[in-house]
Amino acid sequence: MSAKGSLKRIKEDGQVSFGYAQSGGCLVVRVYKTSVIAMRGIELTAFSLAQRFIGVDEIEGNTSNPHILAMLKLDNEWPEGDHVPWCSAFMNYIAWLLRLPRSKSLRARSWLLVGRSVDLQEASVGFDVVILSRGSGNQPGADVINAPGHVGLFGGLEGSKVLILGGNQADSVNLSRYPKSRILGIRRLV
Repeated sequence: MSAKGSLKRIKEDGQVSFGYAQSGGCLVVRVYKTSVIAMRGIELTAFSLAQRFIGVDEIEGNTSNPHILAMLKLDNEWPEGDHVPWCSAFMNYIAWLLRLPRSKSLRARSWLLVGRSVDLQEASVGFDVVILSRGSGNQPGADVINAPGHVGLFGGLEGSKVLILGGNQADSVNLSRYPKSRILGIRRLV
């Protein structure tokens, strides 16, 4: 912090805000209960942050993508490479960066225990996480956490499909379509 400015605590509309005042201007960072960061009118949601990772993908062969390995090792020491399912690791990484609640588990279905439940009709792009069943045949319901699944951020609806922004979708971070029938739950992180 320079001698020209100081950190000030400002109360606005019942929200606590922190600002760095400078001569000739003020940069204000608002801290909301919803973990939305607003800086000069820019809002950062889990979805918008996750978009910055689109295109991060696994490396073929014995080499692993260091970004994915960092995500995997955030809460678990055992992954040695990006060849393991990492959709939950990606979600934990995004939530960790934004200081949001997270599962701290590599199990996709562990996200069924994080945040609060919302109906599909209430789901919105931003902080809503979609948990899907994975595999063919009869799959256990949402009450079974120790079963295959997939997790990502809600990106919208297209007919009978739900759009999900997530990791380990065709071995990369991207926006993909999944049948709505596979939805086990939707959780709001804020």
